[in-house]
Amino acid sequence: MNTITKRDLVQRISENTKVQQQKAKEVIQGFLDEIIKELACGNRLEFRDFGVFEPKSKAPRTARNPRTGARIQVPEKVTVKFKAGRMMKEKMQPAAKNGSDSSSPPAPPAV
Repeated sequence: MNTITKRDLVQRISENTKVQQQKAKEVIQGFLDEIIKELACGNRLEFRDFGVFEPKSKAPRTARNPRTGARIQVPEKVTVKFKAGRMMKEKMQPAAKNGSDSSSPPAPPAV
């Protein structure tokens, strides 16, 4: 598995759209800033077929330090939940798991 960075995405988008890298970087950063801002406001973001980002609150709880056994209070915190959309789920599955590649015609029935 490879790690793709924002710099990698900027280069790819710049090449694919013939936009200067600086402009592509500004657009990508602006997009990410808006996502963060909306999630921080408690809003749900839905990108059809890609997925849904949703802020989730985790209630305060009592936890235990595994080394000492001491009980500690863990405060409430907000995290982000992501649920993959239909298209992403399909693209994530190898052709073998889907039965066949959707771009190729179905195999003829066995005789």
